[in-house]
Amino acid sequence: MKRVVTALFLVPIAVYSALFAPWWVLFAVVAIVALLCFHEYASITQTFAPLGYVAGILILIAPRQETILPIVLSAIAALCLTLAADDPGKGFARASALALGIVYIFGSWKTGILLHDMNPNWLMFGLMVNWVGDTGAFYVGKNFGKHKLAPSVSPGKSWEGAAASVVTGVAFGMIYLPLAIRGTSLLAAGLLALAANAAGQVGDLAESAIKRCAGVKDSGNLLPGHGGFLDRVDSTMFALPVLYSLLTFLR
Repeated sequence: MKRVVTALFLVPIAVYSALFAPWWVLFAVVAIVALLCFHEYASITQTFAPLGYVAGILILIAPRQETILPIVLSAIAALCLTLAADDPGKGFARASALALGIVYIFGSWKTGILLHDMNPNWLMFGLMVNWVGDTGAFYVGKNFGKHKLAPSVSPGKSWEGAAASVVTGVAFGMIYLPLAIRGTSLLAAGLLALAANAAGQVGDLAESAIKRCAGVKDSGNLLPGHGGFLDRVDSTMFALPVLYSLLTFLR
């Protein structure tokens, strides 16, 4: 029930922000979500969060062609932190985690903004294809899941749930995209949904691996029934860059 209540709160905000809100509202929502995700990531990995916040905002506000600059500068700044570490080995590991987290979180949400600039419906699709898939995976996996997908990383996930995620995600894409994006064929919609859903499922497992290494169950506790923001959008942060890359390549 907590999952449903949380979803009923978040989905209208996502729909309004992606499709109807002024650009600055969308940016504010994306920035807040990205900052919350990075706060949780920094807590899990014990990295220096302030540098990540500054670098992340710069990535989000930078023009598309200039995004590489704050990414490179943040990596250099992160490596400089090893000079102040008592243990160079641990310092380098934390600096690496910091640089990776900046790209992983803020870079992913940057592609969300770029998708919105292409067409707000692309962002909406990128958000919803895995949320719909996650719902299918949760209920099918809970009731019919018998074969573990990745027991060493996420014991609760099953192949049955993964298949349900693909089916529901692709079905959603084949319904939504032809109606929302003029000229999108059923085949293209299905393939884009498949790619985004597959990327999202990998993203979910990747975030689970990070938590497993840190010895924590959830990234946070802000979202009842889901854990933290990073737990809720881990699949989205893999799906958005893949979707943006495919659309950029195909244009």
